[in-house]
Amino acid sequence: METRVFQQSEIKEAAALIKKGELVSFPTETVYGLGADAMNDQAVKNVYQAKGRPSDNPLIVHVASIGEVYDYVKNVPKVAETLMEHFWPGPLTLIFEVKEGVFADTVTAGLNSVAIRMPKNEATLELIKEAGVPLVGPSANTSGKPSPTTAMHVYHDLKGKIAGILDDGETGVGLESTVLDITDPQQPTILRPGGISKGELEDVIGQVSVDKHLVSSEETPKAPGMKYKHYSPNEPVIIVEGNKELFQKAVKQYGSTGEKVGLLADDEVVEALKDKVAAVFSLGEIDDIHSASRRLYAGLRYFETTEASLILAQAYPEAGIGTAYMNRLKKAAGNQFYKEHN
Repeated sequence: METRVFQQSEIKEAAALIKKGELVSFPTETVYGLGADAMNDQAVKNVYQAKGRPSDNPLIVHVASIGEVYDYVKNVPKVAETLMEHFWPGPLTLIFEVKEGVFADTVTAGLNSVAIRMPKNEATLELIKEAGVPLVGPSANTSGKPSPTTAMHVYHDLKGKIAGILDDGETGVGLESTVLDITDPQQPTILRPGGISKGELEDVIGQVSVDKHLVSSEETPKAPGMKYKHYSPNEPVIIVEGNKELFQKAVKQYGSTGEKVGLLADDEVVEALKDKVAAVFSLGEIDDIHSASRRLYAGLRYFETTEASLILAQAYPEAGIGTAYMNRLKKAAGNQFYKEHN
């Protein structure tokens, strides 16, 4: 299969492929999604196949307007209306009780709920409107690998497996959306941290819970990212909590064992150690968590093109979007942190 890269002037052609049941990757403010008609069961099954994604991992449905939600879910509680008014379009996914028979069965992985969001990207909103159907949109990557933040990342992973990619440059947020379960309107619960922080949500609707439990192998996760290993490059990742001095010790320690170290850190650390490692990728200025979040996946992917055999990655405080950054980095690293040897 030829995979065509579409520009914004070619959205109608990309939408025509969606209507035919084909798969087309689309840009959002978070990461690139793998789009298919959410009401076409075979098209949705093809998404799982193209990604190599487990079929008990539900998909997020992307819509072009708030009004569409009322057609797809059993009820829209007041808290949901408030959240949609404040944060849509934007990086917030809401989980509702789903109406039976609306979406392909594979969208919800057998659950009685569905995750929906309205992305903040004009090209994709136009694509959804032109296609005339809501789109599933898991990250457009091989399952388990770092999510794509450019069209070329998608092309690298899925060339020959999907019909097209709508190119809109690099994504702005760089981490997936926050997933908030509102099936119990009295107890909104974050299932996955993302581009909207717990504090931002609480400023609008009051107290929000956080579900941190690990989904067992027998359970079906209610949202993506709760069960399977995610965001992992080919090389092992070790998280470093500390300043450039601690990075220096880590570089020396792993270098002495023959590892070719890749460094994923802020400008200051990269500048200090770039001549002592095999490869570097900057997360941006020191203390700029938004830059680090935007560049994390691109950085993890970058080292696959270098001779690095191990990646030392910088930790950030778990506050605001730093919570989402650390959530993804811990998954990429298998929760492995650098421990200084005496």
